[in-house]
Amino acid sequence: MADPKNSSEDRSIVEIIPEDLSVEMRKIAHDLSNALEIIVQTSYLLSLAELKEPASDWLRMLDGGVQKALNLNLVLRNYIKEHTEN
Repeated sequence: MADPKNSSEDRSIVEIIPEDLSVEMRKIAHDLSNALEIIVQTSYLLSLAELKEPASDWLRMLDGGVQKALNLNLVLRNYIKEHTEN
């Protein structure tokens, strides 16, 4: 049996997010992207400094969290895009 997630038919029956809700979700996703950009840039600038232990460990933990947050934000933005008409 075919995986319904990969079916072209499934694409036509995707539940559409109501317009007013999708507008608000897009605003929130945009604001989240802006906030994440500050964190990404700060993490990058900190990586240029020669930090000693344990600060270098904390920076690695921060970078891991940054990458996870960026990936989740991308998933959110793709979900919104796939479930709206615009």
